[in-house]
Amino acid sequence: MILASQSPRRRELLRMISAEFEIIPAHGEENIPVGTPADTAVMLLAKQKAREIFAEHKGELIIAADTVVAVDGKILGKPADGENAREMLKQLSGRTHSVFTGVCIIAENGGEKTFCEETKVEFYPLTDAEISDYIATGEPLDKAGAYGIQEKGALLIKRIDGDFFNVVGLPVARVYRELKLMQVN
Repeated sequence: MILASQSPRRRELLRMISAEFEIIPAHGEENIPVGTPADTAVMLLAKQKAREIFAEHKGELIIAADTVVAVDGKILGKPADGENAREMLKQLSGRTHSVFTGVCIIAENGGEKTFCEETKVEFYPLTDAEISDYIATGEPLDKAGAYGIQEKGALLIKRIDGDFFNVVGLPVARVYRELKLMQVN
């Protein structure tokens, strides 16, 4: 089994399914057409990653994923810097947004399954000081939407509707079930 991601969070989550896997991150350019809806975009990106690694490792099971935050139809990726993180957190403050994770699994025989999981996340209204304090932790800078639900970002969140692990970066239970349906052990 190969996880086509360098995300330490995905690595931890995949360990819930299997202790035996290799990490080989995809390095190809991420291409999605402008205006692509978030749910479609994450599936396209996951598929690109999985196919890139499968091309180099035929006969191996590949799991690839991509996660984005979307609000008002706009995708919020990882912030470029602290100011960009501030803008994102202001957009999310006091509102509900969606977290989409696209997953592509390619079985050893080349069979492929791609799906998307959506979780709704509601933020408390945030003060400028709360946003500044959170940015000062450094956590927002490598996370889609500028927050990590599994770290101090949890203090910003009023409620979630859906899979918690999806927000972290991999809908573990769904991945497990899809592997079973594909009869992958």
